[in-house]
Amino acid sequence: MIESRCGLLCGECRFHTESGCRGCVYIENPFWGKCPVKSCCEEKGLAHCGLCPQFPCELLRQFAYDAREGDGGRRITQCRLWREQMEDANG
Repeated sequence: MIESRCGLLCGECRFHTESGCRGCVYIENPFWGKCPVKSCCEEKGLAHCGLCPQFPCELLRQFAYDAREGDGGRRITQCRLWREQMEDANG
């Protein structure tokens, strides 16, 4: 199940349980404000970054390796996994 546009596993986020957040895929206006990664995917009509021809782009890399909010690239790996799962499901 895709939880976010960027590959973040929302179930591991403290806001998921504290606020009942279901993930940016299901929220039109996230409580944390506008997200450039979410906006980019939605403008391109993509479920997540892993489906983009430019994956992984510089925007996603900056997001994934941000000193304060990044996850050391785990979200990039997750987007790749989601893409592979979708490809396997579609044959």
